[in-house]
Amino acid sequence: MLKNKKNKGFTLIELLVVIAIIGILASIVLVSLGGAREKARDARRQSDIRQISLAMEMYYDDYQAYATSATMVATIGSYLDPVPGDPQGGAYKWISNISDDQKYCVCTIIEATTTVNEWFCASHKGTRSTTSLVLPTALTDCW
Repeated sequence: MLKNKKNKGFTLIELLVVIAIIGILASIVLVSLGGAREKARDARRQSDIRQISLAMEMYYDDYQAYATSATMVATIGSYLDPVPGDPQGGAYKWISNISDDQKYCVCTIIEATTTVNEWFCASHKGTRSTTSLVLPTALTDCW
């Protein structure tokens, strides 16, 4: 006597439907994480700028002058090793202080913002966020 065997398992259509559902859910999750990634990069940028500011203050304590923008990476490397760079591979923007070593200014743009351009800057006066259309270009622009 032969028994009637039933095939157990999934059909090709069922597998394709499940794969399509998983793909849709994965794309939704990836899109929703974009804002969180921007905020995480911004938090790192602000932390890096604050660390650079602390290193500049330690340098000032030792030499009674801030490191100039031309030699900053080499001179504060002993206070902050390695000198951090932007999370997306760029460098932070240093305003030239060659003419006045009693001041400094370093800035970075903030990604996750609702304004036109938001910059986070550190100077001899401290750190703060500022909103402007263009990056500060002079020591007086930092505030």
